[in-house]
Amino acid sequence: MSEEFDALIRNDTWDLVPSHPSQNTVGCKWVFRIKRSRDGSISKYKARLVAKGFHQRPGVDYTDTFSPVVKTTTIRVLLSIAVSRGWSLRQLDVNNAFLQGHLDESVFMAQPPGFVDPAVPLHVCHLKKAIYGLKQAPRAWYNELR
Repeated sequence: MSEEFDALIRNDTWDLVPSHPSQNTVGCKWVFRIKRSRDGSISKYKARLVAKGFHQRPGVDYTDTFSPVVKTTTIRVLLSIAVSRGWSLRQLDVNNAFLQGHLDESVFMAQPPGFVDPAVPLHVCHLKKAIYGLKQAPRAWYNELR
């Protein structure tokens, strides 16, 4: 959890601001996963901070939804080309992949459980960049894919 939180802070993902009754505050939670090696042994434990996107209100916190997902057919084509040309294949795990996109709307999120700033415990996170779980993807991604 500390590694994930530190990465969010390093990437300047949010600013802590005073909460206001008129703003919609999106909740968040930690999601845990065990990463395993090829032999099935545990290689590492991962934690990811995820926004509770179901708290978002259309027209207020987001205007559009978009989910960049690779189609299975695309993966099959790439794998068949790699095999036919004798290329070696490797897997890559991208940490904090969603942290690069800036948000168009103002989204306010509760401070992460276990990492509430004791100096300002009632402040909320004004998101500058997208995190997992939000209903809106950064506009820059959508424009690049069009």
